[in-house]
Amino acid sequence: MQTLIAWLGRGISLALFRSSQLRVFTANFLAFLWFDLFRIRRDVVLANIGKAFPEMAVGDRVTLGRRSLQNLAMSFVEYSFLPWLNQKNCLEHFRFENSELLDSKLQEGKGVLLLTLHLGNGDLTCAGMALNGWPMVMVSKEFKFKWLNDVWFGLRERLGVRFIPPRNSSFALLKALKKGQAVVIPLDQFTGPPIGVRTTFFGHETGTAAGLAIMAERSGAPVLAVYTYRDSTGTHVAHFEREIPVPPNSDRSEDHVRQVTQTFNDQLEVFVRRHPEQWMWIHKRWKRFVVH
Repeated sequence: MQTLIAWLGRGISLALFRSSQLRVFTANFLAFLWFDLFRIRRDVVLANIGKAFPEMAVGDRVTLGRRSLQNLAMSFVEYSFLPWLNQKNCLEHFRFENSELLDSKLQEGKGVLLLTLHLGNGDLTCAGMALNGWPMVMVSKEFKFKWLNDVWFGLRERLGVRFIPPRNSSFALLKALKKGQAVVIPLDQFTGPPIGVRTTFFGHETGTAAGLAIMAERSGAPVLAVYTYRDSTGTHVAHFEREIPVPPNSDRSEDHVRQVTQTFNDQLEVFVRRHPEQWMWIHKRWKRFVVH
């Protein structure tokens, strides 16, 4: 029975991988169920869009929210790519813009910290980067269920991506940077104290993880801002924007960490404004930052 289910899963995966029309239909149907029929977190999506774009009409917020869920559903559907991707077909599905910036910084031998966010399909694009030859490490939360971790992370690890959980990760991250690897750190989710600092995003107070700023200070590794998006042809694009300087923090000031983290947030806001329909509006980004 398990073998039959496995073969059925591979068959569905292959059909989705080969047919863009089937992927679009499936993603739009899932988004319709989620956003329009069952309305799961629809209120969160619309409230978040209202915070970021208060001038936007209600009808336009609904349209943007629906497109965001279609993008999220498409990212889920595109996990069907993972069993079939390889070095030969990598560049058929991915494009890397300004990647010479990454190459030049990796040559310095300190590793690279990649500041990014949940835009487009970053998980899949990270796998594409690994296939293209870059030594990729991603900081990502783990699930409670081992079998889900095995599926969620295992397929991308097969393509060369290594994962590090965010809690108590300093030693593992420093080791990866010392080996000259590129460490991907998404920084667009709410993080409260004690590991988060008080910041703003789209002008509203929120909490953001301080780990990237601290790691940059400790390691001396350059921080490159990068975002991913899906273009009109369905190609996944990784755009390397710029290096963000991190001044030294000799007195280990918490305010310095906060200011650097705010600079990171400001850059991520620029990325969201470029492709708002591809950002994960369903996340509760603006929770109260409460220090006990």
